[in-house]
Amino acid sequence: MCRLLGYFGLPLQLDRLLLDPDHSLIVQSYQPREMTAGVLNADGFGVGWYHAHQNTEPFFYKNTLPIWNDINLPSLSRYVESGCVMANVRSATPGLAVDLSNCQPFRQGQVLAMHNGFIDSFRQTLYRPIRDRLSDSAYQTIQGMTDSEHIFALLLDELHTEPSLPKALHRTIDLLTQLAAKQPTSFSANLIVSDGQQLVASRYANHDIVPTLYWLQDDPAFPQSVMIASEPLFAGNWNLLPDRCIFTVDHDLNLQIFSL
Repeated sequence: MCRLLGYFGLPLQLDRLLLDPDHSLIVQSYQPREMTAGVLNADGFGVGWYHAHQNTEPFFYKNTLPIWNDINLPSLSRYVESGCVMANVRSATPGLAVDLSNCQPFRQGQVLAMHNGFIDSFRQTLYRPIRDRLSDSAYQTIQGMTDSEHIFALLLDELHTEPSLPKALHRTIDLLTQLAAKQPTSFSANLIVSDGQQLVASRYANHDIVPTLYWLQDDPAFPQSVMIASEPLFAGNWNLLPDRCIFTVDHDLNLQIFSL
């Protein structure tokens, strides 16, 4: 299981999100509080962001080192400023390689996405069914071997027929649920997705244990902003998302929560 962080709001330096909080992603990488599987997130990390003042494709920085060992991150975090940020620390499924292609977030065009969860026995259950459903263009985006990247490919295909990011995410989860019922297998799909104009997240599993996902709006230290995180980064008015829902934040910071 991984730890996720999404930020949408007033532009700020990345260090305020990644380094400064008491329970930052760096701390969560070696001392998580609410992981449902695993005890450490030491298998690489990634940060994605959209430029604060230019309509360009998003940027990312990834490393296979544990986030606490990357000596470049503090300097980069003080340099980069953004109003839409996504970050992930990885706990790899046993047997999967620790390499850059398996680090999140994933990017295609304007879309960034990351996933906390798993597909049980992925190679033996949904690996082939998912690939068989993909268009050639979505199939060719897959660079690694994770279940997370295959879920992202499903989402890309849905975006071709349903440009609405929340609806496409909903359809992706519905499709995963249908595919998993045929095997049968279990999966969990906490995802955070953005196109730079909105932040969309899901908290979902087709079994009883649903990984946690919290949201926070307009904290005094982070006004005019919304955060989404696997675990609260600091003491504040964090709200636990309901089980099996989609959460959206638009460019005016309006929030909506839909049941799945």
